[in-house]
Amino acid sequence: MINCCIVNCKLTIANCQLKTANRKLPTEMFTPTPLNLPPYPFKITKKDDVVFIFDELRKKHLVLTPEEWVRQHFIQSLILEKKFPRTLIQIEGGLILNQLQKRSDILVYNTAGEKLMLIECKAPKVKITPSVFDQASRYNSIHQAKWIVLTNGLQHVYAKMDLEKGRFNFVEEMPDYLKL
Repeated sequence: MINCCIVNCKLTIANCQLKTANRKLPTEMFTPTPLNLPPYPFKITKKDDVVFIFDELRKKHLVLTPEEWVRQHFIQSLILEKKFPRTLIQIEGGLILNQLQKRSDILVYNTAGEKLMLIECKAPKVKITPSVFDQASRYNSIHQAKWIVLTNGLQHVYAKMDLEKGRFNFVEEMPDYLKL
């Protein structure tokens, strides 16, 4: 079962192939995977054989990829379940790491503009491994957020950072925004 609401679209997601005029996306058909997150009523549409999901924060339609499916679910979980203010969530922020342009999936700030949480989203088929944590840690060496979160939508890993000592502690659950 797909945990979303399909609007303005007569299709079964399983029958859609994703492609764009500028680049080809993977030729395998994307079927949204049920995730280990609550279901949300996403606006999913199809245009010219491309499936889109509406990003409520950026106010635009994005190509629906497995990673975007996870990112949109996690954002809704932050807002609706953990009470994170929408205005303090940044999506796909850029950073320079070793003279290379990179992007972090989600950054959460506090009201003083300090980075609280770095969240890296992966497609459901991508396992959360030490190398995924290493990637997020390298990004956080630039951001200096107090939390690192990794998710593939099925597994979620939460690490509270001790930036002064350069250590982290894994915790079972991410706290609500007001408890950060």
